[in-house]
Amino acid sequence: MLTEQIGYSILFRWFLGMALDEPVWDHSSFTQNQQRLIGSEAAGLFFQRVLEQARKKKLLSAEHFTVDGTLLESWASLKSFQPRDGAPPSAEGRNPEVDFKGRKRTNDTHASTTDPQAKLMRHGLGKEAKLCWMGHVLTENRNGLVVATSLTQASGTAEREAAEQMLRKTRKRSRITLGADKGYDVKAFVETLRSLKVTPHIACRENRGSAAIDGRTTRHAGYLISQRTRKRIEEVFGWLKTVGVFRKLRYIGQEKIAWHFTLALSVYNLVRMRSLGVAAP
Repeated sequence: MLTEQIGYSILFRWFLGMALDEPVWDHSSFTQNQQRLIGSEAAGLFFQRVLEQARKKKLLSAEHFTVDGTLLESWASLKSFQPRDGAPPSAEGRNPEVDFKGRKRTNDTHASTTDPQAKLMRHGLGKEAKLCWMGHVLTENRNGLVVATSLTQASGTAEREAAEQMLRKTRKRSRITLGADKGYDVKAFVETLRSLKVTPHIACRENRGSAAIDGRTTRHAGYLISQRTRKRIEEVFGWLKTVGVFRKLRYIGQEKIAWHFTLALSVYNLVRMRSLGVAAP
């Protein structure tokens, strides 16, 4: 559609600096350029340049952060989730009728033929299982800007593993706080945070005597502030899945999805900075 518009729209040609009689390139050029960009660090560098602008404007907190993850539905269909042993499909045709009732399907025995790295996972009890990836975000608490991103395969431990990885890359020598939901209230993870000089402002699990967070942390006023502020991270995921069109993925493969994930969150930061009344230099 873009190449078609360039063909007859003078405005498009003016924006691109093209003469009226200059031939338009083939649409396949975009595909080739995209592959070259995804193999580069362009998205990561763009993300860091946007953060640098926010840092110069003193929009970033260096002490208080929030972490969370969200499931991103894979482009692959559940019908592509086939046995790893190569068992033939139950019906013929390109789009056969498939009845999954009574069949046990797990990530150990099955894999998607469309997106092999996607994992079958459910968002919560009573929810249907879907082929998913997991996106992770670390935000600062002053203005809710994203300071680190990560994309991993979906698993029960992926959120905590990604949080530790992002913290090791971004934290400085000074002590910081980290807000998170109950899914991060795990003893081993809390001990890791404390070894990194990170105060865990994590929501406590209810009706669980072995909760890793106790009164030594929750009695402080800063803990309550972190608990209120951490909910702001849901605005990031809400924007990402609606405006950023990440409700259902349009790409296959971890490298490509991660590249677009970082790029989309760079745009989120720019939109957020604009809302804060900060114009880019």
